[in-house]
Amino acid sequence: MPRERGEKVVATNRKARHDYTVEDTYEAGLVLTGTEVKSLRAGRASLVDGYAFIDGGEAWLDAVHIPEYNEGTWNNHPPRRKRKLLLHKEQIIKISHKTKEGGYTLVPLRLYFLDGRAKVEIAVAKGKREYDKRQALRERQDKREADRAISGRRNLGD
Repeated sequence: MPRERGEKVVATNRKARHDYTVEDTYEAGLVLTGTEVKSLRAGRASLVDGYAFIDGGEAWLDAVHIPEYNEGTWNNHPPRRKRKLLLHKEQIIKISHKTKEGGYTLVPLRLYFLDGRAKVEIAVAKGKREYDKRQALRERQDKREADRAISGRRNLGD
């Protein structure tokens, strides 16, 4: 029985939803060393430059920055190493076919602990064009203004 219960988010990639249109999401386990796990438990990680890829029937996560553990010795891990993702074979095949279609990439969305085990949520995503990003920002601002107007009317008692 795991000592920890529930979900503890370590890092999120907020820019990913701005830069990409997310199609599918998958939860994958991570193959980590001991000092990486300790550094993650301290809440230190960055997914900003990270990406995932399929190579030889295996899924890999690359360029995710997990800083060295402060109390680590000479046995510490390199901060930006390639890490293996644990997925089912069917999921890897499905992701592989989707990314080979063209225009799709694998992006990590968040890194978290679920019942004491390190997990990463990866997404099959398609890159947005610059005008798509502006359009999404405009829609968000319009919705925010409409909500403010509605709540303002409600507060006046009309």
